Amino acid sequence: MDLRHRGELKTIAQPVDTEYEVASILAREPDSPMLFEKVRNFGGKVAGNVYSTRALVAEYLEIPQAEMLGTLSRAISNPEKVGDFERDPKAPCFQVTEEPVSLSTQLPALVHTRGDAGRYVTAAVFCASDPDFGLNLSFHRMLISPENPRAAPIRVVPRDLDTYLKRSKGELEVVATIGNGLGYLFAAAATVPTGYDELGIANALESQRLVQARGVDLPVPWDSEYVLEGRIYSERLQKEGPFFDLTLTLDAVREQPVFEVSAVYHQKDPLYHALLPGFGEHRVLMGLPREPTIFNEVNREVKCLDVRLTDGGGSWLHAVVKISKNGPDDGLKAIHASFRGHPSLKHVVVVDEDIDISKMEEVEWAIATRFQADKGLVVLKDVTGSSLDPSADRITRKTSKMGLDATMPSNRNREDFKRWDFEPLHRRE
Repeated sequence: MDLRHRGELKTIAQPVDTEYEVASILAREPDSPMLFEKVRNFGGKVAGNVYSTRALVAEYLEIPQAEMLGTLSRAISNPEKVGDFERDPKAPCFQVTEEPVSLSTQLPALVHTRGDAGRYVTAAVFCASDPDFGLNLSFHRMLISPENPRAAPIRVVPRDLDTYLKRSKGELEVVATIGNGLGYLFAAAATVPTGYDELGIANALESQRLVQARGVDLPVPWDSEYVLEGRIYSERLQKEGPFFDLTLTLDAVREQPVFEVSAVYHQKDPLYHALLPGFGEHRVLMGLPREPTIFNEVNREVKCLDVRLTDGGGSWLHAVVKISKNGPDDGLKAIHASFRGHPSLKHVVVVDEDIDISKMEEVEWAIATRFQADKGLVVLKDVTGSSLDPSADRITRKTSKMGLDATMPSNRNREDFKRWDFEPLHRRE
């Protein structure tokens, strides 16, 4: 996908600063891919808003937008096993070796807002291995500072990497890469059972060429822009946060494991991927991988037609689910299935097939005309939600969840709920 050739890439030629400036420019046009050619105090370039819209994702995958949910769902359900990893010390990702390791001077990580604890790496994908579960890919933000040139606390939520850390007795060999293709990023963001073939998901979306890392027994994408090898120590805790996050609020300060980096490699002219928190690209990479998991879970109960995690919910906390309703309880079944498909989900609205879920005005209209709180409201109390929700308990993540069945009642005449329109005008000759 050559954005520059088609004039879809906005190039910033004047020098910019990693502290506030790059983030502010990206936030002004969050749907526009940008390339910063000169970054003060750093040799490489910075790219942001790369996959910032659903249209860009569809274009990258060379599919119509209408086929995106099906394509992503098939990739998750039918991973394509990656072949043997190459041993290629001359791969582009290993062209330059940075010695000694000094993260604060070698990575043009950004300070996004005045609320941030410091400079954050936001687009790093970590690869780790477990003797029983195999390889795992996952995103983890990383706080770097001059005081710790080789080590940085990373945010680890209670998912697969946390499981791997506990099983390794607190010391885990990992490799982190920055500047990867969309298939690899999507696989890292997907929520699948522990031990699932995430590399296969990436390979199903686009062919993966992987090479053996130099200092650790793990694979990396052949054309990664940056490669960071090292170990995570769960007993060596450091404060991480606050951090401007997906819900446009500051995430809490926590004691988090430390990633100690033993080696840094990059391409000759590296392109650092800066994933702007809280805006288009962050929402796309967080929300899109969850839509298929909701879709698949709902589809086990009722016929699901479409799923959309909404911008207003940070593409994380709010969803709209479209179903083909056959039974009177299908809407309620879809609500409970949605929460199973995405455990961090807080609110969900279920609508009929005549509603365009990309248009929130139509979703609100369905709520206004088809929802009755005494019949279609589901409230779940004292359940585990998302750490990104500032209204939930920051330690336990306990919250309340709500589902709205905004589908047409089965015991009423459907014509009473039809959305009417005016007749088209025909030009008179």
